Amino acid sequence: MPTVTIDGATFNYAVAGEENKRTIFTLHGGRGAGDHKSDFATYSKLADEYRVISFDQRGHGKSSETPPFTFNQLADDVELMRKHFCGDDQCIVIGGSFGGFIALTYAVRHPGSYSHLVLRGTAPSFQTEVEAIEIMKERAHRVPSLTPEMIDKLFSDRVESDLEFRLIWLAMQPLYSENFNAQAAFERTRDMDVHVWPHNDLYKKEEWEQWDVRPQLDKITAPTFIMVGENDWICPPSQSQAIKDGIPHAELHVVPDANHAVHAQKSEVVLPLLRTFLKT
Repeated sequence: MPTVTIDGATFNYAVAGEENKRTIFTLHGGRGAGDHKSDFATYSKLADEYRVISFDQRGHGKSSETPPFTFNQLADDVELMRKHFCGDDQCIVIGGSFGGFIALTYAVRHPGSYSHLVLRGTAPSFQTEVEAIEIMKERAHRVPSLTPEMIDKLFSDRVESDLEFRLIWLAMQPLYSENFNAQAAFERTRDMDVHVWPHNDLYKKEEWEQWDVRPQLDKITAPTFIMVGENDWICPPSQSQAIKDGIPHAELHVVPDANHAVHAQKSEVVLPLLRTFLKT
């Protein structure tokens, strides 16, 4: 995988498509536990019309654990990537889950730097956790190995080690799929990179519980496409509706029979809609 060092941090990335095409940056989810691979597997299918760059965010995947780990820093990293790869040209930003939080932060911090904003299964404030925990309780029968204490720790800055982080992550995987495959979840969780330090920093109360872009959503004037699975538990459709209500002329698609990873689970539905949207 190629890497690029910007502002003292080294970013692992994948690229598809020709350099002279409009550039899409994808921002993955999984605070401390995500990487670019799922996004790239889906969105690289757009490389016939766009240049697609998917990168591991600072402190995630194979990118360097270079502090600080804050919402503003990760959003500013996107702007530095844009300047590095696109110069003065605008980019397209696609953010999902936690990557959607960063995309929204980027959108309000760097107006004019992007032509289109795409959001997948995400939310506009830290208060999404309240609803997610209620849904988790309703679906507790799916996750017999997940305890309330585990969830409480995961949604905090108190995860004690990469191993503990990995075990909690595995226990909660049945919540993310309507057709759960235990072997695939085991292999994915066994092999993924986890980073407890960035996770904990991004969950510090002074960081996470101050994150709320709802008062600034009306300042986002670029065309905005929002997609969410109707069964998304951690960022349910009500959160996407709140984003749509706040952003003028935003477009919302609630995809039936899909969960949090709607882009991967229903790519045959999502990608044609996305292609049409990006031509606006």
